[in-house]
Amino acid sequence: MPTSTTLSRQQLFVNQVLTQSAQTEPFEAKKTQGTGKAPVNIALSKYWGKRDIELNLPLNGSVSISLPGLGTETEISLIEAAEDKVLLNNEPLPAEHAFAKRVSKFLDLFRGGDNQHFAINTYNSVPTAAGLASSASGYAALVLALNDLFDWQLNGQQLSLLARLGSGSASRSLFNGFALWHKGENENGLDSFAEAIDTKWPEFCIGLVEVDIKEKPLSSTQGMQNTVNTCDLYQAWPEQANRDMQSIIEAIQTKDFAALGKTAEHNALSMHATMIATWPPIVYWQAESVTAMHKVWQLREQGIEIFFTMDAGPNLKLLFLEKQKPAIKQAFGDIRIIEPFKD
Repeated sequence: MPTSTTLSRQQLFVNQVLTQSAQTEPFEAKKTQGTGKAPVNIALSKYWGKRDIELNLPLNGSVSISLPGLGTETEISLIEAAEDKVLLNNEPLPAEHAFAKRVSKFLDLFRGGDNQHFAINTYNSVPTAAGLASSASGYAALVLALNDLFDWQLNGQQLSLLARLGSGSASRSLFNGFALWHKGENENGLDSFAEAIDTKWPEFCIGLVEVDIKEKPLSSTQGMQNTVNTCDLYQAWPEQANRDMQSIIEAIQTKDFAALGKTAEHNALSMHATMIATWPPIVYWQAESVTAMHKVWQLREQGIEIFFTMDAGPNLKLLFLEKQKPAIKQAFGDIRIIEPFKD
């Protein structure tokens, strides 16, 4: 490895994590190709805002649910070439493409030398950068593929530390089911990891209301920093977010769906309120997003227990129990319904 005097904080962090690897030479490939597969995750209590931008350390913890069948599969190998070769959904990307540049920049942290380059083929079963957590599954799958290629034999928590450097939410995509991302307290970031919440909830369902799957005009990373820097309302967010996180963990453990749904919906709306109060305002919603919200509220008035959450995008994720599926299908038509503990 390079000497510590030449390393960025990110590289030092990676090297610290890899001291727990099974390999003394962590950047020597142990096989021809590594593979990784990770699901997207939907935050039930949101992450919005960083206390350390370089190490992707959040100002609050968060809880998510992973969606089996939706996510990213990645293959990676070492190649003899002057630069990385990146394919997205089997389409070669030029080196100057934004996605290829992000992947290569992340891989800079895992090169055995300046002349080491990778071939990466990544397939997303969800639209890229449309508020459906493709970056989370993408970086999680990439880290899993690196772990396979180099045979690090790291556990889920350790891998979540590495995935976090690519996308904070990626730390949660290392796990199926419910996951908790600890915000951590230490400046070195080693205590800001994700872990699984050991609760299965077979009746739990998520419906995907896809309003717009095009790439959003402002990335989550830029959006959250604008919010932190310009929104007075944001001062109250970290405390509320951590309180909501604890409430949702308790609701998961006791399977109190009403408490979970109410807290998750309120948490999402509170996050979007800070965006709207940012300058310039950040409004990911579209008219159809608001229409779908009103439909959820009308269904609740009719006695149907349904809630929604939204990430940084226009699409809604409906939260409901299996017994409500007929009513949800009737109200929302042919939406995709995922049962995380059955699929």
